[in-house]
Amino acid sequence: MTPLETPMQRPQSVSMASVFERYGLVIFLVALMVVAAVASPTFLRPANLVNVLTIAAPLGMVVVGQTFVILVRGLDLSVASLMATVAVLATAFKATTNDAIPMIFIAAIALSAAVGLVNGWLVAKRNVSPFLATLAMMIILQGARFAYTGGAPISTLPPGMGFLASGRIFGIPVNLITLAFLAIAFGIVLHRSRLGREIFMVGSNPKAAFLNGVAPDRVVILCYVICSVCAGIGGLFLLGYVGTVSNWVGQGYELDSIVAAVMGGVALSGGRGNVFAALLGVAVLVVINNLVLLLGFPIEMQLIIKGIIIIGAAAFYRARLA
Repeated sequence: MTPLETPMQRPQSVSMASVFERYGLVIFLVALMVVAAVASPTFLRPANLVNVLTIAAPLGMVVVGQTFVILVRGLDLSVASLMATVAVLATAFKATTNDAIPMIFIAAIALSAAVGLVNGWLVAKRNVSPFLATLAMMIILQGARFAYTGGAPISTLPPGMGFLASGRIFGIPVNLITLAFLAIAFGIVLHRSRLGREIFMVGSNPKAAFLNGVAPDRVVILCYVICSVCAGIGGLFLLGYVGTVSNWVGQGYELDSIVAAVMGGVALSGGRGNVFAALLGVAVLVVINNLVLLLGFPIEMQLIIKGIIIIGAAAFYRARLA
């Protein structure tokens, strides 16, 4: 403390740092939206904002699940491949009426849960690194898709899938409403249930969690199942938005979901973070992508900007650990 510094000044500076750490991403998002509005007046048009929200919803669903996996010191690289596989599964019903939609969702969730179960079993029971386990699953799902489709796109879908993905209820995108319910439900699980407490305990210190009567393997497996189910649901909503199934539906979502979660304060070391802050990371990514498109930048520029964001997110994460 310097001679001119009163005892009341130090808590004030600490408080400001704490506020910035807690609300820094919100401040950055608001500033980014102001920049976007100035750079392109089209950004604030209602049609564009609704489009941004519609695009953000499927990624948000994946991020909700990815958050659970990262909280227990893992990651899931198979989410994008699972989204595409679920999309192909939906077309396998060859349905042209909306009566098949419930069965499509049941089949998609069942497949997703099975994938998550295998991923979690490999990581928790066989001690395979999350990177290798989920990378292998990504490749397996990709091979299964190509074997079924022969690489050709498919477009046989019930018409109601399009409404779920891009329809509106009182002007609000249906998929955004679904994301809100998903985030609230899993947010309650994470922060208001025994399972949530166990997830944070396992992520912070698996050995200490075990000594306190928690089964770390069970918690890890369940987190991977939640992640895969969220990715499967996101794949169905993305499928309805795109309208045509290709083998690359959801491409890039595996990295985008990890980056969004980390930007939202979910610690890669586990045990710290929440669903709603992770969704702020989704908003940042989507706004940046939308701004790049509005300004007419090529896809190469989008990739460069995304890479810069990843570096910045990683640097911020390391700074918070220091």
